[in-house]
Amino acid sequence: MEGVKNLKFFRKNKKAQVWVETVIYTLIALTIIGLFLSFAKPKIEEIQDKSIIEQSVEMLEGINEIINSVVEGGAGNQRVIDVMIKEGDLFVDGENDTILFKISSKYTFTEPGSDGEWGKYIEVGDIVARTKKIGKTNTINLLSNYSQVYNITYNGEDKLKVVSKSPAIYKITILNKGEDKILGGLPKVDISF
Repeated sequence: MEGVKNLKFFRKNKKAQVWVETVIYTLIALTIIGLFLSFAKPKIEEIQDKSIIEQSVEMLEGINEIINSVVEGGAGNQRVIDVMIKEGDLFVDGENDTILFKISSKYTFTEPGSDGEWGKYIEVGDIVARTKKIGKTNTINLLSNYSQVYNITYNGEDKLKVVSKSPAIYKITILNKGEDKILGGLPKVDISF
């Protein structure tokens, strides 16, 4: 009789052992998935940021082509383009005759300077890029400089306009207002949103 009691005791323990093993294997699997995600997620975010920056370079090059086309078309020539800004900010600076796209990213687009300083300018087509590293993130500037070529204005004035990310598509109107007599005959290009 005593041997039968011990056999029942071991059978009950065997069922408990199966449950303990199942819980342990589940915890091990969840730990492995967690470790994988902790390494993969930053890399995935970096790849997404790289894609957004490359799209932003293409957007600025497209704006540059439209501006050149509008100027070649003569005074009064106008184009309307659609622009989507998923991340970052677009600055139309009428005072400095520039268009700047600025984004914070985990991706290092160009070599950053040391200790939070701006890195060297790198030309990407007609766009000038530079990066500043602050902690684990980078601030990337993509600049189209039109000074000495065109007089860029926003809504007819030499002022700064900042356009931030939005799920909506921005309509940008680019208008050739003819030569600016005050600035030595530079073509005056007006940008409005």
